[in-house]
Amino acid sequence: MTLHPINILERYWKFTTFRHNQEAIINAVIDNEDTFALLPTGGGKSICFQIPALAKKGICIVISPLIALMKDQVQNLNNKGIKALALTSGISYNEVDTLLDNCIYGNYKFLYLSPERLEQELVQDRIRQMNVNLIAVDEAHCISQWGNDFRLAYRNIVKLRKLQPSVNIIALTATATPKVVKDITQELDFIAPKIFKQSFFRPNIAYMVFHEEDKYYRLETILKKNTAASIIYVRNRKATVEISSLLNSKGIEATMYHGGLNTQEKDNNMNAWMHDQKQVMVATNAFGMGIDKPDVKTVIHLNLPESIESYFQEAGRAGRNGKKAFAIILKNKSDELLVKNQFLKILPSVDTIKLVYRKLCNYFQISYGEGIYTTHDFDFNIFCKTYNFNATLCYNALQILDRNGIINLSKQFKNSVWVKFITNNTILFNYLENHLEYNLVIKSILRSYGGIFDHETNINTLKIADKASVNEQKVIEILKQLEKDALITLNLSKTDAQITFIEPREDDKTINRVAKTIKQQQQLKASQINAIISYINNDTVCKSMQLLRYFGEKNVNACGICSVCINTSNKSTIQHIDVLKKQVITLLESGAMSSRDIKTIIGCTDMQVKEILKLLLEHQIITLTNKNTYKLSHL
Repeated sequence: MTLHPINILERYWKFTTFRHNQEAIINAVIDNEDTFALLPTGGGKSICFQIPALAKKGICIVISPLIALMKDQVQNLNNKGIKALALTSGISYNEVDTLLDNCIYGNYKFLYLSPERLEQELVQDRIRQMNVNLIAVDEAHCISQWGNDFRLAYRNIVKLRKLQPSVNIIALTATATPKVVKDITQELDFIAPKIFKQSFFRPNIAYMVFHEEDKYYRLETILKKNTAASIIYVRNRKATVEISSLLNSKGIEATMYHGGLNTQEKDNNMNAWMHDQKQVMVATNAFGMGIDKPDVKTVIHLNLPESIESYFQEAGRAGRNGKKAFAIILKNKSDELLVKNQFLKILPSVDTIKLVYRKLCNYFQISYGEGIYTTHDFDFNIFCKTYNFNATLCYNALQILDRNGIINLSKQFKNSVWVKFITNNTILFNYLENHLEYNLVIKSILRSYGGIFDHETNINTLKIADKASVNEQKVIEILKQLEKDALITLNLSKTDAQITFIEPREDDKTINRVAKTIKQQQQLKASQINAIISYINNDTVCKSMQLLRYFGEKNVNACGICSVCINTSNKSTIQHIDVLKKQVITLLESGAMSSRDIKTIIGCTDMQVKEILKLLLEHQIITLTNKNTYKLSHL
């Protein structure tokens, strides 16, 4: 018996009602309609495909570009007792083979894939054999050449139509202009799509832009006034360290998040913030995707974001509980030049991208025509130093290669650990008798890696930590002690990322295929930078209206709470009071009057008449008589 969507919601999510538009979207998907859902950040997009998939027999294939988001959603589903798995980078061919078999025979409900995985014949072959009940395309704006974060590999998703021609698709995104919406539905070959667009208007968020020469002082003032949970977005990793340290020195509890922290550090910092042990999370834009903390009071950008799309998504992490919240940009004279230098001047030419790609292949000793779907640990700084690359240009070249499906760049801190035991069993077990606290870790290593006495072995420290029920840092500490005690050789290095090659090496031919698209992306980036500069400098139109119009909403009203609306309101009030002051002075020229008579004749409120009389008394323009009436001082 098929469960009703509301019963599924209650059973797994413990909610009794849907949010706006969710139920209509879910019913359209259940009715096998191709569906497009444009829901703002925090609008509950994942439920819109997860509930229909649970309502039907079979498995849902979810396409997502973000490994962290895939892992997070799979973990959340598994925690609810729902069988889900993800094919992320770094999984061997044999493991992929086994996992896909599980999808066919193991009663799994969700298979998460990156779009690049659809290129593998093994994956295509197994999808043909699956009982697929739905295809969900998350972050669907990536499919559009006019969208934020365009990824060429997303154009491969339409192949699923051939593999599973009778299955409907739901495309979901939080940010898309009308042009992008049209592009998405065309690229996914939608026929008579059901399109759901929820207004981006967030009535509880006050969008603020303040010009500040001393940003740090204003930051401190804001955070001490609003002491609830906050996020501060900064430009780079170094700034996360500096700003969090500064705030702590001012008595504001802060922690930080960036791509260079190891898993344990990220988890510790995240938990401290999520559980309100720390008020502030200082982060790069690597932070926030999939994070659901409803009581964030302020989101502050110390540096200009790279686009309206990314700003709106990051700002939207404030006030998800419906209470008043603030999305603030602090700017000064140097910001426009900085944002252009950061995102435009450092865009690599096609020739530079070709050079980086060739050197990347050489770095990993990949022969011409080889390398497809091989994954390599990657230390970005060593790579740049080896070939004397400018770090920023090189990084952007790698990002472009990633977006255009040449490589997959997985930005994650990782320990690369190579170990060989150089003692015999007798000495080792004697050692363990005197170091009982090392027992579980060492035995876990020995049982996991059979040849570790014969040759250097690359061990997975996270896996060992999990088996021994300790954290990864403890495993590293024990290994260092074993090396010091001359029981092992240890080669310990840290990597910033992993690189997976999606195409075989063809040098210039590889890049030439996407050169036109790369140039188009760079033109789009320039228009996005111009849009964010226009937004921060426009002090005449309501900030909320500016954002909504960017996303194609036309019939919108001023929010009344943004920096522009408040400033306009203040000016109006000042002007109105000035007019009333003149009226009172004219009125009193004919003689003394009570405050009640003044209020009645000029038609103002009690509050206004009190304010006016107070001002006129302070400036000695009027005086109070012994009959408690007011008269002009010179009369």
